[in-house]
This record gives sequence, structure tokens and C-alpha cells, in this order.
Amino acid sequence: MSLPSVPHVSASLRAHVTADAPLRYWVTAVCAGSAGIHAALVGPHLAEGGPPLGSAFAAAAAALAVAALTVRQPRHDPWAPAAATVVLCVIALSYLLSRSAGVPLLIGQPEGLDPLGAATTVTELSGAACGVALVSRKDRT
Repeated sequence: MSLPSVPHVSASLRAHVTADAPLRYWVTAVCAGSAGIHAALVGPHLAEGGPPLGSAFAAAAAALAVAALTVRQPRHDPWAPAAATVVLCVIALSYLLSRSAGVPLLIGQPEGLDPLGAATTVTELSGAACGVALVSRKDRT
């Protein structure tokens, strides 16, 4: 039994999409997982730091969710992998700043590392690295 072919999609494009699939899936999973974590932390951070900090976590969750939805679709390749990479880097950098110098208007004093935040940040950086690989693929058409 042969697989049905899609007549309007060239073989080279299908091969390209297949080669990018593991990277695309990882970036999608990282963005979605991080979005869920940030969404779950809106309430506690709202109680701890008030509306500015709670809103920052809600905005992060929304940006990560949009990134997950768009990077998954190859039709968004002209912009989605780069946008997802930027979002993941900004979120990871924000965590690192919150632990080293604080974030003006949100977190005045640096906080200690926490296992969930550290693991999430490492995962976000791995997703950003995969995003860079997606953007810089030499065989892009």
C-alpha cells in the first residue's frame, strides 16, 4: 500500500518539512510547556508582587502559547521559528535577571534559584537553540 501524495507539494519541500520536524516539535513542546508553567504561576505571582508581576507572567504565558501554535505550522516558517526563539530567549533572560540583579518595576531584589525555574529556563534555552537551528538551516528553500 502506498502513501497518498499531495500533488501541490514538491518532494523537496516534503523532505525539508520532514527533516525539520524533530526541531519543530521540540520548540513547540518547550513553548507549550513553558506557557503552562507560566500560566499556573500567574496567581501566586499576582499575590506576591501585585498586578505588574502577575501581568508579566500572564503576558509570558500568552506569548509562549502563540509561539507554540505558530512554530508548529511549516507555513509560518518565514517568521515563526525566529519569533519563538526570541520569546524563549526573552523569558529565559528575564528569569536569569530576576535571580541575579532583579527586574526593574517587577522584582526589586534578586531572588534565589528554584528548581522549577532553573529547569524551565534550561529547557527554554534548549528550545531556543533548536529555534536557531530551524532558522539557520542551510537547505531552506
